[in-house]
Amino acid sequence: MYAPHRRLRAWQTAHEVVLVVLELSATSWRPALGAAFGQLQRASLSVQLNIAEGYALGPGKRCRSALEIAYGSAVETAELLEVLSEAGAVSSDRTTAVLEINQECQKTLMGLIRRYRRLQPD
Repeated sequence: MYAPHRRLRAWQTAHEVVLVVLELSATSWRPALGAAFGQLQRASLSVQLNIAEGYALGPGKRCRSALEIAYGSAVETAELLEVLSEAGAVSSDRTTAVLEINQECQKTLMGLIRRYRRLQPD
């Protein structure tokens, strides 16, 4: 399978976050927080998938748009992780570790977005 987007550090960190989120969902899910865990899964998957989609679209405004959506979903992922941690659903140690990976993903995405903004201003 040819998947050059997997070489991107942004995709790699997003993928790490998805795997942790899926593991946390499998081990920490409970009915009262089902909506939050479901949204966390969707948001984290959105980051990884929008990076892949943007890369597939090639350089340009559509790629930048997909990366901006990925960035927004990464922020949403962080917010949900913090809520679940504050609610006691996920250990703060586990949350801190995945938030650090997610923050690296956000920084990498912002770098890519800025590069595309310079190359293709609105």
